[in-house]
Amino acid sequence: MLKISVYSTQNLDKSYDQMNDKEKMVYYFLNCRDNGKTKMIENDEVIQTVEKRVETISNDCWKKIIEDFQKVHENEERMELQLELEEAHKAQEEADKKVSQMSQEIKQMIQDMLSNGMSVSQIAKCVSKSEEEILELIC
Repeated sequence: MLKISVYSTQNLDKSYDQMNDKEKMVYYFLNCRDNGKTKMIENDEVIQTVEKRVETISNDCWKKIIEDFQKVHENEERMELQLELEEAHKAQEEADKKVSQMSQEIKQMIQDMLSNGMSVSQIAKCVSKSEEEILELIC
């Protein structure tokens, strides 16, 4: 059987990577999620229950709990990365759509200039493009 002495929050005041497995589990048990933010449990009765539970967990159980906790944590990170990727993809699509729209507007503007009697060289000077670029845009 594994017995853990009571940890104050000072003992857990280090980065998660620096904690040993037992400290990680105590930290995990003493913290809960509240709308995506970590919130410390301050209820003495809950803390005492957690401490009693921690004292009765075998080493094999600790390993399994830690592995499960790590999997959950990794899955949460993957989900967050997936959401970020989806948001980036949406932003890219919107940017591509705006570029396409602007390109169409430029083509329309050039065609309007041509229909109003401007030459390709005059249009090129107005829009700071070469005559070849203007011809590519209208073709």
